Amino acid sequence: MSFHEVRFPTAISRASQGGPERRTDVVVLGSGYEERNARWADSRRSYNAGYGVRSLDDLHAIIAFFEERRGRLHAFRWRDPADWKSCPPEGQPSAVDQVIGTGDGTNSVFQIVKTYGSTFAPWQRLITKPVAATVMVAVDGAVRTAGTHFTLDATRGVVTFLPSHVPAVGAVISAGYEFDVPVRFDSDRLEVNLQGFRHGAIPNIPIVEVRL
Repeated sequence: MSFHEVRFPTAISRASQGGPERRTDVVVLGSGYEERNARWADSRRSYNAGYGVRSLDDLHAIIAFFEERRGRLHAFRWRDPADWKSCPPEGQPSAVDQVIGTGDGTNSVFQIVKTYGSTFAPWQRLITKPVAATVMVAVDGAVRTAGTHFTLDATRGVVTFLPSHVPAVGAVISAGYEFDVPVRFDSDRLEVNLQGFRHGAIPNIPIVEVRL
């Protein structure tokens, strides 16, 4: 998949509308009871960037970004204004926010994840586009140093411990970070109506998450 490691303008995405979507089949039986089945194991996020457009300069920035991505062809990074940290949005990430694995004395590679919920059916989301400068890693609560203890592939969200620092059996590996969502435009066409825009019309600029 073609992916450009560039983020959609944050000032525009901050006011966007959207969120996660799931697919569930619901069958109502003759007795009135229901049978429900999840068609997707993971949710998929979609957004409308049009709600963040406030000026003609914003429109110009989006058109330039759209053209460079060749419409739907190239995916890119997106900052979800409601969910972009390992902690709640108003908090500060720490190295113990999210458990990403348990050591077995051999495995040195761990995928960054974020867990939603804790009691009934927690869901683990793969974080494939962390923001490199914000990633912190700890082993049993002790913070490790990038380059000394581990390396980070920020294009995949993978932490790799160096040979002399492989986590011991039973050690809890955790991480804190900011992250982006991998997305693409969901249309090969941008329709701009300047007259309508000046009168308050919101342009439709659909964005959809891609799975890497």
